Amino acid sequence: MEKERHVLVIFPHPDDEAFSVSGTISRHIHEGTPVTYACLTLGQMGRNLGNPPFATRESLPYIRKEELQEAARAMGLKDLRMLGYRDKTIEFLKDDMLVNEFTALIKELNPSLVISFYPRYSVHPDHDATAEAVVKTLEKMEAPKRPKLHCVAFAHNSIEDLGEPDIAIDVKNYAEKKVATVAAHRSQTQQYTQTLQEGIQQQNPAVLERLYTERFWSYKFN
Repeated sequence: MEKERHVLVIFPHPDDEAFSVSGTISRHIHEGTPVTYACLTLGQMGRNLGNPPFATRESLPYIRKEELQEAARAMGLKDLRMLGYRDKTIEFLKDDMLVNEFTALIKELNPSLVISFYPRYSVHPDHDATAEAVVKTLEKMEAPKRPKLHCVAFAHNSIEDLGEPDIAIDVKNYAEKKVATVAAHRSQTQQYTQTLQEGIQQQNPAVLERLYTERFWSYKFN
């Protein structure tokens, strides 16, 4: 994994980081690279309330905030930015609002790498709107000063349209932190956490592949 100056991770919801990038975040932190995670919302409109339910519509934002903070601790992340937007509204924000927000973050942090979703290949409208704003922000920068952009995509046609991911990060040594990060978001992830734990116990190849390797597409700017 290339040594970075600073890594800026931008996702719209608590737990977006857990499934696909928590091992990468943990590895960067362990290797001494500063990481900032900017999370746009508290996932107030999440469908899950725990299994069995322990949250209500009124308590869910507070619970998910605590879960996000616990996930950050599991990764060793010190710089967590909760930006205060409302869940399921990102696609309706004024065009420049997120661009201005992200521009300020990049000016402050001077990252060499940004990680986010791939526009139009990340299923949820909040995911796509966040990704599009990240791309617009970076497109405004002069190419020599622009950080790299590594993208997560999981739409059913991602590989068909984009090809295979061109970046594979070995996070086997951080699998325990990854499972702990997923488990921290327990209102949303109890079943998936159990799947991971059972897969490890049974040495299930499909589960271990997802757990030990995190894959990204390198975004190509025009």
